[in-house]
Amino acid sequence: MVSRNPDQTRRKILDAALEEIHLRGFQGMRVEHILQRTGLTKGALYHHFTNKMAIGYAIVDEILGQDVMERWVGPLKTSENPVLTLIEICESERAGKTVSEIEKGCPINNLSQEMSPIDEGFRERLDTVYFRWSEAIADALVRGQQSGVVRADVDPQKVARFLLASLQGIIGVAKCCKNEQVLDDMAECFRSYLLQLMEPEVLAQAAS
Repeated sequence: MVSRNPDQTRRKILDAALEEIHLRGFQGMRVEHILQRTGLTKGALYHHFTNKMAIGYAIVDEILGQDVMERWVGPLKTSENPVLTLIEICESERAGKTVSEIEKGCPINNLSQEMSPIDEGFRERLDTVYFRWSEAIADALVRGQQSGVVRADVDPQKVARFLLASLQGIIGVAKCCKNEQVLDDMAECFRSYLLQLMEPEVLAQAAS
């Protein structure tokens, strides 16, 4: 007998659906494509999710939101120098990205552009992800100010929102241009801005 793992099946559906959304957008996602990717029956899929919208909501809540927590929030919480940590995260995100991956863009940004204007459930969930993301950056900058790493004249909340918007904008432009060099040029400017958030003496030590 084949053992059943409901959690594993649920995640299999969500992973397949996320790939479809990344390629076609949420509105272009089709249940039959998910079934082809997973090898599941329609009955098995609807056992876990009542409809297509429920799959989309679960992707934001259980995958995209958790991904932000792991890749951004976690490292920033334990960072002694939030500026250098942000640079390290960005460089890690860029490493190994191919042109085809750049063309797909950021799934959070893609869904925000596509679904926030037309579905309040998506908008609220994505807003929650952005809020946690922004707050993690702001909290890290506050701690950086308290330890003398970040300039005292920096407004953590405003800068955090600006950084997040800049990141999403960079990814969006690179997606449209389909050009790695464009992405790297913008990333270099972003890195330069981040470094200027540090106190001059700390920046000098980091550069030495």
